[in-house]
Amino acid sequence: MGKAFVAVIVVLVLIALIFFGQYVGVRNTLVTKNEAVKAAWSQVDIVLQRRADLIPNLVETVRGYAKQEQTVFGDIAKARSALLSAGTPQQKIAANGQL
Repeated sequence: MGKAFVAVIVVLVLIALIFFGQYVGVRNTLVTKNEAVKAAWSQVDIVLQRRADLIPNLVETVRGYAKQEQTVFGDIAKARSALLSAGTPQQKIAANGQL
């Protein structure tokens, strides 16, 4: 009876170690993927910021050629401000669509 009890305990410990190893592996995978998503969104933010930074130059260039298009400039300024003030990815996508 003593040897059987020890064998059962050893099997249970091995099963627990396997489950713990699986847990750690899945958790590390999720953390890695979460960091990859954050890095990707960071790149999106950089591109959107760069695009928003280029707009004032474009507006100044076009303003010299088309004084009658003031409404368009106002709309572009509003869209740029919406893009820069967007907080969530959904808001950024919507603001980018307006721009």
